[in-house]
Amino acid sequence: MLKNYFKIAWRNILRNKFRTAIHVLGLSIGISICFLIFNVVFHAHSFDKFHPDGDRIFRVTTQSIYRGNIYPNPGVPFPLGEQIEEEISGIEESTHIYTLSETIIGIPSRDTNLGRQKGVLLASEDFFKVFPREWVIGSEDQALVKPNSTVLSEETAKSYFPDLSPEEIIGQEIVYFNQDSISAVVTGIVKTYPENSDLEFGSFVSMSSIETMKNKSRFNIDSWDAVTSNSQLFVKIPENVDPSSLESEFPAMVSKYIEMEGDDERTHAMQPISEVHFTDALYLNQPANRLILNGLMILGAIILVLACLNFINLETAHAINRAKEVGIRKTLGGNRAQLTNQFLSETFVIVLVATVISFGLVEILKVLSKDYLPEGFQVNYFSWVNLGFLLAFSILLTFLAGIYPALILGKYDPQRALKGERTQTGKFSFGIFLRKNLTVIQFTCSIAFVIMVLVVNSQLRFMSQQEMGFDKEAVMYVSTPFRDELNRVETFKERLSQESFVRGVSFTDDLVSSNSYSSVEVELAVDSTTQNLEVQNKLIDSAFVAVNGVKIIAGKNISNTADQVLVNNAFVKKYGFANPEEAVGQSFYYDGITRVIQGVTNDFHSLSLRSEIKPLLMVYEPEYSSLISVKLEKGSDIRMAKEKMDQLYKEMYPLESSEFKFLDEVIAKFYEDDQKLRNVMGFSSFLAILISCLGLFGLSSFTIAQRTKEIGIRKVLGATITQVLVLISREYVLLIGIAFAIASGIAWFFANQFLSIYAFKINMPYGLFVISGLFILIVCLTIVGLHAFNASQTNPAKVLKDE
Repeated sequence: MLKNYFKIAWRNILRNKFRTAIHVLGLSIGISICFLIFNVVFHAHSFDKFHPDGDRIFRVTTQSIYRGNIYPNPGVPFPLGEQIEEEISGIEESTHIYTLSETIIGIPSRDTNLGRQKGVLLASEDFFKVFPREWVIGSEDQALVKPNSTVLSEETAKSYFPDLSPEEIIGQEIVYFNQDSISAVVTGIVKTYPENSDLEFGSFVSMSSIETMKNKSRFNIDSWDAVTSNSQLFVKIPENVDPSSLESEFPAMVSKYIEMEGDDERTHAMQPISEVHFTDALYLNQPANRLILNGLMILGAIILVLACLNFINLETAHAINRAKEVGIRKTLGGNRAQLTNQFLSETFVIVLVATVISFGLVEILKVLSKDYLPEGFQVNYFSWVNLGFLLAFSILLTFLAGIYPALILGKYDPQRALKGERTQTGKFSFGIFLRKNLTVIQFTCSIAFVIMVLVVNSQLRFMSQQEMGFDKEAVMYVSTPFRDELNRVETFKERLSQESFVRGVSFTDDLVSSNSYSSVEVELAVDSTTQNLEVQNKLIDSAFVAVNGVKIIAGKNISNTADQVLVNNAFVKKYGFANPEEAVGQSFYYDGITRVIQGVTNDFHSLSLRSEIKPLLMVYEPEYSSLISVKLEKGSDIRMAKEKMDQLYKEMYPLESSEFKFLDEVIAKFYEDDQKLRNVMGFSSFLAILISCLGLFGLSSFTIAQRTKEIGIRKVLGATITQVLVLISREYVLLIGIAFAIASGIAWFFANQFLSIYAFKINMPYGLFVISGLFILIVCLTIVGLHAFNASQTNPAKVLKDE
């Protein structure tokens, strides 16, 4: 019986090639989108799910409330990482890690410098007890016990010592330099995790090595106040222990070591290891954004639903042509269940063909979206997970797309069908009602997508045209080692200044505009009262204003002394000064020094346009600055200038691998996510329109074919081609009008949500709503009009000769 179902199904599919092609194309687009999104979501959820007893491993996080502001942090104070088992009961194992930024690697035995590399981690001796690894050589019990010990991953060991065996690598010395140096001996080699993990570091250096460093104070090893995301703590709790019971012990510990003022508060929470990748992942990987993943799933569902609606719409319309087939089958003894199974089997075959074709579409989508996919993302079509997904998905899709048309076909009355009665006698037809509503739903999605694309594009254009308050053109920058020798920095600045293509050189802690935000508290006496205000701060020098084209609107520039500062106009307004001139000369207390406001600058955008312009304090503190910005002369050869400056940088810092970059590229990256959103929405709107038009093309060709006799009679009675076109098209104009009304409400809601994240934004562009609706209407009328025009050109004598 089953074989017979599929044999007949295949014959029916081949008999209706045009309709089948529309079904296969629409469904393959939906399946490919859903399959790719499934793999992206599965990839994000696969991180650190494989650790033994992973459900009992948690990361301790910190939340600080200071002056009403909330500061979440994935890190903990350094002392907590070392004393957690003494302070909190019910912990089976714990490990404290400290992630290092790019670290210079040296191999003394080979007299080689491997440059700066990622993946160096300071780890406590119990690290491999919490996160077990397979050992190539060495053991977890002894590898990180002694200071100046390091464990390498197998991949890292081969890159450091390509010609040595694991036994020969043990005992080799490696020098790690990151503001300070650690000379460590290799005590073990572990295999790389075959699964996805945020803990895939290359070098694990014993945490106790900090005690041998000259500048160990920078780690704040005794400070309970300092919290940094570099210092992270993972704990493993016993079975049947509620993590909230451990969280309840933290307040007592905090009050023991930290004295909080007023409403300030410090709390710690237990975060499951499986959640690390979705929040503040360790710096080796970009964290996955649950909001984006949920959005992708919704997007995939919309595209798939549109494809299913196409199938249902077209099949219910064509069901009338199979009425006699149903009548004959029922007369010969077929029951409704058998007929339903027959039509579902046809749907299943179409879904299978669409699934096979979708594999090719997935590869195309991977190429088109390579910049949007996670690093290291792969699609294994024949993994058990993907095979299971495709099988379950095909069955579900067959049911969703095919059950209603199958039920419609299965319930036809054989007597009426064999008599040729194809329409029901009542005035109301549920099939026609359903097809109209499905058409409305399809074009509602299409119009909403188009509106959102236009809104996002308009906001991006607005931001690109917005005055930033500084000159971003021909400004290049490079980072120097943090807290480098100031003499070397001054020498480098001097050598750069001597070049003919350089107009100015500035030494700061940050770019004039960036996504990083640093704040300080300022105590200022105004009108015999003292005001404490939290403000944004930047560390600058006297060249900062000229290099970045910032304007001083009152007072004058600083002269590279610690007691002179610049503030912006927002600072002046925040403190209540009547005008910028009144603020000049005012003194205040900050960071142990009395400072004087030397000048006031214009309100430039030190952050992206998502943020309002904040009160800004600019101070001279060169010891904490590490960024050199260079303003090039107009008309300079940019390529030649970059090559020359990179050469000077390499001569001054031979161990560094940084290069000069352009400031305007950094500004452009502020809105990289928005550009990706626009591109994704644009691609989605294209697919939505394509699928909707495919359905409309097939549906209109069928429905107009059913009305050829009506069109012929009207032409015989004197109707013009224009009147025929208006007759056929007016129904679709009404449907698009209803779709536009619904889509406008949906698009307004999401567009309003999108624009609300910007402090500087466009007004709601309602004109674009109308343009979107007219665009879809024109596309729809073009498709319907072509079919109607072809039908109207048919000779009425041919159509009516059998009457």
